[in-house]
Amino acid sequence: MSNPNRRRVRRLAAIALVSALVTAGCAQRADEEPAAPKTEQQQFPVTVTPPAGEPLTIEERPERIVSLSASNTETLFAVGAGKQIVAADEQSNYPAEAPKTDLSGLTPNVEAIAKYDPDLVVLSDDADGIVAALRKLDRQVLVVPAAASLDDLYTGIELFGEATGHADEATDLADRTRDDLEKLAADAPKQDLTYYHELDTTFFSATSKTFIGQVYGLFGLTNIADPADKDGGGYPQLSTEHILQSDPDMIFLADTKCCGQNAESVSARPGWRNLGAVKNGNVVALDDDLASRWGPRVVDLARSISDAVAKASEG
Repeated sequence: MSNPNRRRVRRLAAIALVSALVTAGCAQRADEEPAAPKTEQQQFPVTVTPPAGEPLTIEERPERIVSLSASNTETLFAVGAGKQIVAADEQSNYPAEAPKTDLSGLTPNVEAIAKYDPDLVVLSDDADGIVAALRKLDRQVLVVPAAASLDDLYTGIELFGEATGHADEATDLADRTRDDLEKLAADAPKQDLTYYHELDTTFFSATSKTFIGQVYGLFGLTNIADPADKDGGGYPQLSTEHILQSDPDMIFLADTKCCGQNAESVSARPGWRNLGAVKNGNVVALDDDLASRWGPRVVDLARSISDAVAKASEG
């Protein structure tokens, strides 16, 4: 058993030490305020290697970025590079402060882009030879294509962080995104449910091997589009007969904004009111943007799917 007097002496010594430290601190403040800790800045030049293409060396932190992809714009803002973006394409509607313009990512115009005097142009693909055209004007170009997997998403986040001087923030964001998705998947009820993901009213869908399909795969759902993907492209057009015969437990609509689809319009389709998803109220209206982009907001999409799975499991 320890000596009570010894414990008391130790306690008094600790109090005396704390008092001395406080007194010293007060004396320092009276004389001059201690310097605030410095935030370590990422050093340039940096060399990044995009998923497709050769390594790119960026000599100085880019301060005039043009982003021609809505997904990439979202990711740039998420890693902390939003203030460095001077122009974004016509589809970049998130976040609200994104500098959306009439620039096109699908049919990019080199002269229109050059007007913004960019020191870095971010693209999702080399449409119409735009990369070579921009390089002729001595503009640096970073091509980050659509993520084909969740690992691609994490890699892309970190790539943008390194390229823009926000490496630490990007690593943290990638880790949080991965952790959030894993937690949503772990907390979801384990049910053997089938689903149909609708891209448009002509019944194009996405298979399990696509980026969106992998998000559904986190929850153990079975995709009715997989058997219909004869050419292996990942985006088959399903027939009405295939959908009705498959009788999916859940229907996810990624055409609510573009095409005005909802549970009522689905139920009104010939023969669809007899589907299990319709009868049990498991037709889920998604945000088109969340369901078609590959940025950090994939967590919001996954949360919508998780909530829908929980509801379907209760039924």
